[in-house]
Amino acid sequence: MDYLSLKEAPKREDRVHTCITYGGTLCGLQKRLGEGGGCFRDGSREFSQGSLCLLLPALAIINSFPDNVIIMHAAVGCGSCLQSQNGGARSGNMLRTGKIKDSIWVSTSLNETDVISGGEKKLRQAIVEVDQLYSPKTITIVTGCVPGIIGDDVDGIVEDLRSRVTAVLIPIHCEGFKTKTWATAYDAIYHGLGKNLLQDPARRDRVVTDELEEARFEYLKKRRVNLCNLSSMGRIDELELTRLLNALDLDVNIVPLFKDSEQMYSVKYAALSVSTCPTHDDYFLKFLNERFGIPYLFQHIPIGIENTTSWIRAVAPFFGKEAAAEQLIHYETALLEEALKPYREFFKGKTAFVSAGEFRSIATAYLLHELGFTIVGVRPFHYDAFAEKEFEKLKNAAGDIPLNIANVQPFEEANLLRSLKPDLFMGHSHGNATAAKLGIPVHTIFNSSCSYIGFRGVFEIARRVYRQLSNPSLNRKFPKYIKLPYKESWYQENPFKYIKDSKDES
Repeated sequence: MDYLSLKEAPKREDRVHTCITYGGTLCGLQKRLGEGGGCFRDGSREFSQGSLCLLLPALAIINSFPDNVIIMHAAVGCGSCLQSQNGGARSGNMLRTGKIKDSIWVSTSLNETDVISGGEKKLRQAIVEVDQLYSPKTITIVTGCVPGIIGDDVDGIVEDLRSRVTAVLIPIHCEGFKTKTWATAYDAIYHGLGKNLLQDPARRDRVVTDELEEARFEYLKKRRVNLCNLSSMGRIDELELTRLLNALDLDVNIVPLFKDSEQMYSVKYAALSVSTCPTHDDYFLKFLNERFGIPYLFQHIPIGIENTTSWIRAVAPFFGKEAAAEQLIHYETALLEEALKPYREFFKGKTAFVSAGEFRSIATAYLLHELGFTIVGVRPFHYDAFAEKEFEKLKNAAGDIPLNIANVQPFEEANLLRSLKPDLFMGHSHGNATAAKLGIPVHTIFNSSCSYIGFRGVFEIARRVYRQLSNPSLNRKFPKYIKLPYKESWYQENPFKYIKDSKDES
């Protein structure tokens, strides 16, 4: 279905039946899927400690767009995270353009009076003033919960003002109360970009056809790969995947992170679209296929030796590059295996627990298994059918290990880690504190300044984890001085005590 014909992207609970609540094992997950005929009904929690709003990842992505101003149509506090995200925008622009650029955002600062009388007047005024004051190429209007609750006609205002302002207006709906799956944020971003930035301004009103340019577009349709990056990798990883694709004599177009708005239209002129994270990209890739006939791949994230190898092998047949791909893989893996020799013996027998987004957690766990670790647990933020094969692959490698599907919920994580006592915990920076306070050495599973993806990523992760585990004294000493806020009795309970199975609700 072409969802871009709708006003806003549907929530993931409806579109792909995501699950954010499960406690058990990998085999238990497969059993549940079998009982449901391949459909996994979500459970619920009788107690829920914390989560994220889809507004946070959405703003982090929008913050990367060059020559853009964000209008937060919400309460003023909803934009507070933009302050901390500005550093990523500055460094990201510097790495790609050589120029430091701060993000610009304003807020309509909706208050109690606006809840009663509406905030449309404020939004209309903000759009006009931002266009006059900053003259940006694009203005993204990001909606929080309040306008969604009181019924502000954001899209109507945008359509009315399009002809009155110079900037391209992009409404992005991020009303947090509508979904518990913050991955819906990625769909919301792609929805806004797909509806508003795919027309080439230089070709829109053209009368005479430029034959040379037309020939160039025909060439790109045969050799270009859209490499999708919606905050799934940093610049180092972009360069690694570009290097591998360039080795197959392919042209690479990285979208949409840090992509100039006037160049977004180029996504239509490609032979193939390739995802670096299916969780992030399926919405847009399917749209490009339906609207422009561009085939796509989104089987997994290229983290680890086997995943990177199969990622390259999946791309190659579209261009008749199978032989070149095998030569590349043979050369790269030979170098990598030689470089990993000093680390494999050290990692052998050590245990690891991984927590992150769906595909990143599974792929990283499998990578650690390839390096010699014993995986004792995995904790993806959500589950959907896209990752079913990846869960199966991890089960075959690691066995029937504990599986906790959770939208944060640190109390469950603390209980699990206390009992499993892994030698290494890999999670996002906002989640590593729980493990660190339990005395477990931690390593950040994603940092845009570090390498994680491709063959280079395998070596870099091995090198960094080796350094971390060679001297874990910092984390080992933490429990003497810092305590988690849970009673000892909680650690004796089943970590999934408060999870209510969906079967009990039928």
